[in-house]
Amino acid sequence: MPDTKPVPLLALFRVFFQIGVLSFGGGLVSWIHREVVTARGWMTDAEFLSGMSLSQVLPGINSTNTSIFVGQRLRGALGAAVCLGAMLLGPFIAIILAGFTYKTLLGVSGFPALVEGVGAVAMGLLTRLGIKAARTVKLGLSPAAATLATFVGVAVMRWPMLAVVAVVAPLSVWAAWPSGTAKDAADA
Repeated sequence: MPDTKPVPLLALFRVFFQIGVLSFGGGLVSWIHREVVTARGWMTDAEFLSGMSLSQVLPGINSTNTSIFVGQRLRGALGAAVCLGAMLLGPFIAIILAGFTYKTLLGVSGFPALVEGVGAVAMGLLTRLGIKAARTVKLGLSPAAATLATFVGVAVMRWPMLAVVAVVAPLSVWAAWPSGTAKDAADA
């Protein structure tokens, strides 16, 4: 059973600041559940899961939506602001410091060349991944034409990728759609 006393705003701040600072990548909603439901008993599983479901269908990042839900549920609008602000404060400060550090390091001899080398390695890894993925793709005229059209539109013609994909993707799906299924869908 969750605690009936109002959760102190400072406690909310501490929990969500810790989650924001110590987390990297996915899994934050699980961590929020552990801290809010399992470790502190501020909410029941049913309350948390209903809020998590809502957080997943709303636009935005699931973890920030969940932090807003938890804060609002426990302390209203102020609680929502505290939870969201606390979770984002640590990463915000880290990014600002990283930006200042990067700007300072640009003046160090050899650092720009190092950054270019890292970029070249990243491009090599992406190229390798693309080649590996291409080997698993079903061969045929339709996939080749879609790939070529996308390449020409974006790389050669310099058209916006979103516009090219908005045109090529539906045509590619139409071309790859099994003829019997398309006829059945059209008859329905």
